[in-house]
Amino acid sequence: MLTRLTLTDFRNYAELTLAPGLGFVCLHGENGAGKTNILEAVSLLAPGRGLRASPLSDMARSNGPGAFAINGRLADADLGTGTQPTAPDRRQVRVNGAPAAVNSLAEWLSVLWLTPAMDRLFTGAASDRRRFLDRLVLALEPGHAHHAARYEAAMRARNKLLAEPDGADPQWLAALEAGMAEHGSALAEARARTVAALDQRLAALPDDNFASPAIALDGWSGGDLAAALRANRGRDAVAGRATQGPHRQDLAVTHRAKGQPAARGSTGEQKALLLGLVLAHAELVAERRGAPPILLLDEVAAHLDPRRRAALFARLEGRGQVWMTATEAALFDGIGGSMFHVDHGTAQPE
Repeated sequence: MLTRLTLTDFRNYAELTLAPGLGFVCLHGENGAGKTNILEAVSLLAPGRGLRASPLSDMARSNGPGAFAINGRLADADLGTGTQPTAPDRRQVRVNGAPAAVNSLAEWLSVLWLTPAMDRLFTGAASDRRRFLDRLVLALEPGHAHHAARYEAAMRARNKLLAEPDGADPQWLAALEAGMAEHGSALAEARARTVAALDQRLAALPDDNFASPAIALDGWSGGDLAAALRANRGRDAVAGRATQGPHRQDLAVTHRAKGQPAARGSTGEQKALLLGLVLAHAELVAERRGAPPILLLDEVAAHLDPRRRAALFARLEGRGQVWMTATEAALFDGIGGSMFHVDHGTAQPE
């Protein structure tokens, strides 16, 4: 868990220091006060672009120096990330005071989140579900970020090479395709392991307040990727992208009891399925890694009826550090933990 969080010139915070405890960390305040900004800061202590996926330059405080810093203290490590005014779009990371790669953060901390923007995850683009799946994989296998970055870099280079008007160098293309095949296979295998383990866990859960989803991988199913890329060079050049590979996979989610695709469910059913999926995954992470992930739940209590809200809090009790936001403090009545009132650049403990 985080024992201390410090923000400097991040979003609407010039300076902020929080000392959260174990268990629930509840942030309440009016809309636009900066509650989600705090969750976003915590999400940036893991690899990736954070829960909003915003450009780094947008995160620096308006009228500030043009850069920001986030520091998170754990029991056994000190994690820091941010930017410099001279390079506002380049992220820097420090672990215990020493420069480190962004992907190395996954070795120290796993962070999962749910935001209102994810409520329609099952009806949105496949790329959104793929990013969501990769976040689940990363929490279980920190090396997943390395393979994802290498695969994307090789694919971008191949796309650029195929677009050259004078034709691409076959040897260079072959090297890039070999890299895509190596890292793409690792990506697909890690996704398959996570989906299989999580689906098995979901199948064993009762169909209670958070209906159990069945999950599976859809789309590209593997094979000799290097050969497929080589055979599809002409088609990929016309399309301007690689038409085969793990970047074409999707996460298929079904309401297990109804046998109905999650996308066909009501908004409430989809929310319950998503919560059930995240909660089961958090339990799997705790079992596999020996420590639960930090959960960031943005406005989740306001979107549940009192029965489901009570069931959610009961299931989260004792599951590690859970950060939640709400406009009304009353939504957190009776659950204990750390409570902070957020008010436009401040967060006062209560």
